[in-house]
Amino acid sequence: MIIKIKKTHPNAVIPSYATEGDAGMDLTAVGFAEKGMNVTYHTGLSVEIPTGYVGLLFPRSSIYKKDQMLTNSVGVIDSGYRGEIKMKFTRSVEQYCIGDRIGQLIILPYPQIKFKEVDELSTSQRSGGGFGSTGN
Repeated sequence: MIIKIKKTHPNAVIPSYATEGDAGMDLTAVGFAEKGMNVTYHTGLSVEIPTGYVGLLFPRSSIYKKDQMLTNSVGVIDSGYRGEIKMKFTRSVEQYCIGDRIGQLIILPYPQIKFKEVDELSTSQRSGGGFGSTGN
């Protein structure tokens, strides 16, 4: 699949897979802005995600080394968004630097859902159990 991508900053790095078989393509910081308890990292990239697909932004697994958290857990890039890809993290003592890989982009298809209101749902073994009801 080919996705159109535009550099909005001269030092932007086109995302790529680190190794064969990876699901996420690494995103690199070209700048950042601190505000309050958060830091927003800029990638200098905009993408044209096709209708029927979504871009998902995840932190890299190495984020534990920085003691940061992506503020919205998973970022969502809808197909109509054409702005810069940015990732907002909680600020910590050790932050990412310009040139660091700050996150991952995964582009996936999604179905269009329509709900049908009913009076009853089918039964299941789990039923309404949640929040760890199936074990530790």
